[in-house]
Amino acid sequence: MTRIALVLGATGLVGSALTRDLLGGNWDEVRVLVRRPLELEHPKLRQIQVDWDRLTQYSDEFAGVYAVFCCLGTTIKQAGSQKQFERVDLEYPLAAAALAKAHKVKQFLAVSSMGASAKSRTFYSRTKGRTEEGLIAAGFHGLHLFRPSLLLGERAEFRLGERAAAVLMKALDFAMVGKAAKFRAIPAATVARAMMNIAQADTGGVHIYTNDVIHVIGKH
Repeated sequence: MTRIALVLGATGLVGSALTRDLLGGNWDEVRVLVRRPLELEHPKLRQIQVDWDRLTQYSDEFAGVYAVFCCLGTTIKQAGSQKQFERVDLEYPLAAAALAKAHKVKQFLAVSSMGASAKSRTFYSRTKGRTEEGLIAAGFHGLHLFRPSLLLGERAEFRLGERAAAVLMKALDFAMVGKAAKFRAIPAATVARAMMNIAQADTGGVHIYTNDVIHVIGKH
């Protein structure tokens, strides 16, 4: 069977690391849906430039795909408003999930966030929770939701708040033991490896991976 991976959000921290890992793994083809092309060339790589607001026009790109990796995400500041944030973090993932389900994609893996809950008082966490609920309702053979803490890595765009938080979290990492371990900042590359490892395991059902678990399964 031809193993095809489809990555959404391949220009982001986790998505870019994941794309490189997949290209170096035992996948026959790696498709990426991007708004702008990656500065990356590889015989297995197929880049498809899309208009995310018209995703249904690219339905055929989901055909034959074994696993979809959804790494879409933004910030309210970057998006410009809560409405635009919902578009990227809620509407786009659910639209992709509908296409994936229609094409009988077996595995769907998505980056969520620590504290995701549709009942949260925090808009960000509530939106992430609503996305999770929508993905669960889609009914995939295998659905895998990853809830990392603060992501570490070099972003294309500078985020002062995240940079300051990352410096602090790194400095306090030695103290993050016991119950506090679940809050440790995590390299985006570790999240990417965890996603690839889980996809290769071909596990059915709905699974949620907390930050401390991602640290473990993304080590190698």
